[in-house]
Amino acid sequence: MSESVIREKLKLLPDRPGVYIMMDADGVVIYVGKARVLKNRVRQYFHSTLKTPKVQAMVDNIADFAYVVTPSEVDALALENTYIKKYKPKYNILLKDDKTYPYIKVWTREEYPHIGITRKVKRGDGKYFGPFMGGIAAKEIVDVAAKVYHIRTCTAAVKEKPAKPCLEYHLGRCGAPCAHLIRREEYAEQVEKTLAFLGGDYEEAERILSEKMRAFAEREEFELAMEYRDRIEMLSRLGERRITAMPRDVDADIWAFETNGLYAAASVLLTRGGIMQGSRNFSLDEGAGERGESFLSFLTQYYAVHELPHELVADEPFDEQLFLDYAEKKAGRKVTLTRPKYGVRRELLDMAEGNVREYLEKSISAIEHKSDMTTGACERLKQLLSLRHYPKRMECYDISNISGVDKVGSMVVFTDGEADKVQYRRFRIRTVEGANDFASLQEVLRRRLGKLGTAEEERFARPQLIVIDGGKGQLSAVREIFDEMGITDIDLVALAKREEEVFTLTSDAPVLLDRRDYALKTLQRIRDEAHRFAITYFRSLHSKRNLASVLDEIEGVGKQKRMALMQAFGDIDKIMHAGVDELARVEGIGPALAARIHSHFEEL
Repeated sequence: MSESVIREKLKLLPDRPGVYIMMDADGVVIYVGKARVLKNRVRQYFHSTLKTPKVQAMVDNIADFAYVVTPSEVDALALENTYIKKYKPKYNILLKDDKTYPYIKVWTREEYPHIGITRKVKRGDGKYFGPFMGGIAAKEIVDVAAKVYHIRTCTAAVKEKPAKPCLEYHLGRCGAPCAHLIRREEYAEQVEKTLAFLGGDYEEAERILSEKMRAFAEREEFELAMEYRDRIEMLSRLGERRITAMPRDVDADIWAFETNGLYAAASVLLTRGGIMQGSRNFSLDEGAGERGESFLSFLTQYYAVHELPHELVADEPFDEQLFLDYAEKKAGRKVTLTRPKYGVRRELLDMAEGNVREYLEKSISAIEHKSDMTTGACERLKQLLSLRHYPKRMECYDISNISGVDKVGSMVVFTDGEADKVQYRRFRIRTVEGANDFASLQEVLRRRLGKLGTAEEERFARPQLIVIDGGKGQLSAVREIFDEMGITDIDLVALAKREEEVFTLTSDAPVLLDRRDYALKTLQRIRDEAHRFAITYFRSLHSKRNLASVLDEIEGVGKQKRMALMQAFGDIDKIMHAGVDELARVEGIGPALAARIHSHFEEL
């Protein structure tokens, strides 16, 4: 787009809040930002002469821009995060490692609440404790709650007619409300004690565990005594993490942020119920935004996938009121920000700031190496393979089957040279008879490319490069689909396994890349990942198909019981290794049939 056209678009910008989207000459989104007043913010990029090198590099690559008006700046902040997650723009600060930690959840809205572990927090459907990190396993805490307070860990329905108590009851780990062996009032008391325990009141649990440990030791059941001893030691470690100067009702995340102009890092300390849960560091490529904008964007991305605490502690300058408005809207409750000058919070903040400075200093070489392996490798691929576009989004496809049975296809996605697992897709081949990998590949690509230009493209973005696991034959098969569907703006290559030759559409001769080159290593990684993903799906289907035929051999296992077993265990291996008690708990499978199933697999 010419400069004159951009100037005309700048004149049309509204004086409303919203999100602006910067694109390069290939139409790739390179930056997303939010603004209180779109007209003022976007014009700054083109009119201001005082720009940092990073901002200037971004502006030099802008060929077009778009914008979305929002009702408020808070809505703009939320939408900005959505677009950053979707497009992963080159000049935005990005939270790439968004893995979540486990929480313990008590389903308090149930008549007889149960306890379990989850990584997703949903507002209003129970009480959550955590996240758990730094050497403390959530499952160990749940185990203590079950042993001490007999709260159930299963989801079995409590019906009017009492059920048969399961193994958990006989092991002293559940009060068996499903068998009507505990009164509702008594169970409710145990739930309240469990909630207090999870909130940090460990004294009663330690006392009960100690009594049980001594009883097992006196009966010379030493293995059980040692198991209880390990749980007591775990609770002691938790107690040692208590911050004595901090009230027990304080849940706070303590944040520090540092940047050197090229790279950035963030560090967080988590305290829950006055107990230090652990810390975590993040290495980041510095974005084109100002420091305060970068930190605000990072926090928004982080809390899109993590639970907000009641309090944030930070000393970093940013638009705190905007973030607190966003946080309150997301959490459905008040969230406060503290900038401490002294006291325990200041001490924790000093610790976080020391952590982030040390982490950034030590991780710069690792960040640079990662850049060589990711965005740097993508730039080299464009150059070495004469690609028309920078391969920001690469998709790789593979087919897996045995003798034409259970044919499946896989699609894996790399964004800027890194695996983007949320975007992975798998295909069950529908139209191909027998073992015909070429036809199977064509079916998969026809189905995938058929989504381009439709509403589905909003979920499955257009790739710049498609990589096929194979050689000339596979490349030709996919090229037929490109020609059939009129695809002309996506690059296509194939990587052959034996000699690691790269076949392209622009030359009959293969391209041989240096085996030490990160460009080749990136192609190998995406090819191997596509193969792994296809094999995993194939084994899952193959296992379920075999499961049906094996179970049909057992007397008394018909279609309904087979489906119940498949639903409960998922694959044949888990059923083969299940105990009689586990099998008997499946709906419709009694002790006698469970014993028969178990005996059948023991004889195989």
